[in-house]
Amino acid sequence: MVFALCPAAAQALPQNSREAAVHPLTARTRVSRSIQYGLASWYGPGLCGRRTASGSVYDDRDLTAAHRSLPLGTTVRVTNLKNGRSVMLLVTDRGPWVRTRLIDVSRAAAERLGFKHRGLAHVKVTVLSRPRRARPSTKIVAQNQ
Repeated sequence: MVFALCPAAAQALPQNSREAAVHPLTARTRVSRSIQYGLASWYGPGLCGRRTASGSVYDDRDLTAAHRSLPLGTTVRVTNLKNGRSVMLLVTDRGPWVRTRLIDVSRAAAERLGFKHRGLAHVKVTVLSRPRRARPSTKIVAQNQ
């Protein structure tokens, strides 16, 4: 009834009711197919030189990130919602292990995003590309038969 009286208000409402109910700065994490909102932290002290989940050696000067569920090798754009700065990162590790956080970024990424001294920031994570799945080799299949 209200929408019939005010058609402009009906057009202003988001199409997705889940998006309307959750504000990016108050939600712990909001997940869609390619965009996530949540809290980011940075990691690295004491981890330089260690192997990541992807097998690469961690260097806090690289633009990398840790995410719990995105496939390793995924390229993401992380945007700090407070200052608008963004950076492209490669997911090379698993984490963060603090339940309320969405993503851990390297020290270099935290510096570029402008939250290194704070330690935490509300961010938007946009998936830019996912790694391609390796196709099974026909040679292996032929050898097993």
